[in-house]
Amino acid sequence: MKESFDDETRVIGSSRSAQELLSTGLGVLKAHEDRYNGVIVDIENMQNDASRFAASLKASLSQWARQGKKGVWIKVPKDQAKLVPVAIEIPQTSPTIPDNASHQVGIAAFVFNEEGQALVVQEKCGPYKHSRLWKMQGEGIKEGAIREVHEETRNIDAEFVEVVGFRDGHNAPFGKSDFLFVCMLRSVSSNIVVQDTEISAAKWMAIEEFASQPKNQQSKLLKDMIGICCANVKGRSKGFSGIAGISSNSRRSSAFYCSALHSQ
Repeated sequence: MKESFDDETRVIGSSRSAQELLSTGLGVLKAHEDRYNGVIVDIENMQNDASRFAASLKASLSQWARQGKKGVWIKVPKDQAKLVPVAIEIPQTSPTIPDNASHQVGIAAFVFNEEGQALVVQEKCGPYKHSRLWKMQGEGIKEGAIREVHEETRNIDAEFVEVVGFRDGHNAPFGKSDFLFVCMLRSVSSNIVVQDTEISAAKWMAIEEFASQPKNQQSKLLKDMIGICCANVKGRSKGFSGIAGISSNSRRSSAFYCSALHSQ
């Protein structure tokens, strides 16, 4: 098997097959290998011709299958969207790669202040929009949690304290697994201005009053989650703090959450 390289792009296929295609005016699709013995195809510079694309794709798939490649990812720019149906119609074996992400991840932000109050909101949309339930706020971890609190209550700035626990759920919408990280944030401002496109009301509420809402008492999961947050505010429970770092294999920013070390 002969492989040729052009910068980071690898043309995968035998010299004979490539030559046969070139003689008909077609070419093996250029692709580079991913980390999992698959290939990533970029067709941005390919002519927007469905029949030519179909022929090249079939020949390319044949070559990659003989090479034992585990999967093929194809990037299709918007102006070549007409090629998407061609790729979908290509016969496929049983896939080993999920259709898309198998998990969804979010957080619940428990924001508290020095007066022993929690920042709570009522949703304008979503499953609790008519329940009058006061809720914690949710979004991504750390910076995302801080941003979401500020967006929904405008003037409230908060600092991340720690992750106190997480919920592992299954059979979420679209067949996903669902992780919800419960985070503690400490308020550094107090004046609330509601973001009225998503939130109908927001206020500071005594933590005990928030925890005693019927919905929070009827659900063991909610009761346990809020209970650990209340214990954390009172210093009876410690969670995981984030240690910032850089992922060694991707150079992307990352964070490791763990309990603090205590000197002997």
